[in-house]
This record gives sequence, structure tokens and C-alpha cells, in this order.
Amino acid sequence: MENNVLEKRLEKIENLLLGQKDVFTFDECCGYTGISKTYMYKLTCTSKIPHFKPHGKTIYFSKEEIDKWLMQNPVKTAGQIEQEAATYVVTGHRKR
Repeated sequence: MENNVLEKRLEKIENLLLGQKDVFTFDECCGYTGISKTYMYKLTCTSKIPHFKPHGKTIYFSKEEIDKWLMQNPVKTAGQIEQEAATYVVTGHRKR
């Protein structure tokens, strides 16, 4: 049981260190994003995720670009939607 706890703690430390890097390898990017290798290959093959191939074979990722890619298409909270609706109603009545 202690080995399992130690392995989990070591994995957490490795993940924290991984977040300090500026450039990821393919496997590191999969671990950082939580995306499976199969799906990551699909994303790179279809150019749906920013990546680099400096020698034409090995794939690298910029942490900054991956972070931006991960933060695309935000989903608004119910509170934000209600606020926008209230603003629209108020603004709409003022325009009339």
C-alpha cells in the first residue's frame, strides 16, 4: 500500500515539474493535457492542435500555445448568461 501512495506522490511531483517546461514532447503533451495518444495523433494529423516538426518526424508542442488551445471555446456559467440577458433586456428597452 505504501508503494501505491509513493507512486501517486511521485506522479504529482512529475506533473508539477512538467508544467515548468516551455516545450513538450508528444508524450509530455499527452500527459500535460490529459489527451490520449491516439486522439493526440488525430489532432496533429488533421492540424487541429498547434505543433512543430523541426526535423519532419518528431513532434513538439509549445506550452504557451497548448494553454491557449486548451482555453478555446469557454462555456459561460448560468450566472454570466443571466447577466447578459438582463443587460440585453435593459439595453433593449432603453433603445426604444
